[in-house]
Amino acid sequence: MAVRQIENTLALLEFFAERREPATLADVVRHFGWPRSSAFNILSTLVEAGYLYEPRARGGFYPSSRWQQLSTAFAEGEPVPDALRNILRRLSEATGETIWVSAPSGLFAVFLDVIESPAAVRYAAQPGKRVPIHVTASGQALLSQMPERDQEVLLRRADYGIWGPNAPADIDGVRELMRQGRARGWFRSASYYSPDLGGVAVPVVLGDRIYSVTVAGPLFRVADKAEDHAAALYDAIATELGPDHLSRTLKDMQPLAR
Repeated sequence: MAVRQIENTLALLEFFAERREPATLADVVRHFGWPRSSAFNILSTLVEAGYLYEPRARGGFYPSSRWQQLSTAFAEGEPVPDALRNILRRLSEATGETIWVSAPSGLFAVFLDVIESPAAVRYAAQPGKRVPIHVTASGQALLSQMPERDQEVLLRRADYGIWGPNAPADIDGVRELMRQGRARGWFRSASYYSPDLGGVAVPVVLGDRIYSVTVAGPLFRVADKAEDHAAALYDAIATELGPDHLSRTLKDMQPLAR
């Protein structure tokens, strides 16, 4: 169950990221419609902890550099491998679409690093974005590398019937899509999660970590390029990790739970 105070704090941080300038208590109350006392409590708590400060007296609050220090520490503790970053750059140049690296987190695939397409109409995404693991190409690529028991647990806990118009309606639908993906050697989504968006993904296993790399964009632009984008994925991975890396990963794909 979501905790309202935490949700409000995260919403406040996103507000500052979009606003990019200090905000007063009145600005926050007006933007969110929160009770003045609730907004004051959140702001004052963050100020006391050193996460907000007043650049000018009575000129409003703004996030301090402490957030950047935390972010840097997180990245240094569990960085996205350089090889994956290089793969993203190669794919971005080769396809012109939005590219990202995902990792599993429970019922979701979490975006760790993203390069957005320069096109005006594109798949818009940022690091930290979460998508359901069972109805996306990114997620199914991750599932393919998990033990059968873990797949079974996730598929039985997942929600069905609430995603995109082409999303599988039940566990059997996911199993069939993954069977097709395993046979192809890459996974595909076409309006499964978001209407009119599609993409292809492959798993990448480095040590004991499972990742997936995805190319995605508006369906009208990528639907007929799925095989080309899959080939670009293979080429980029082979260049950075060696020609045998992907073949070993695909060979080790786990069978779906039954």
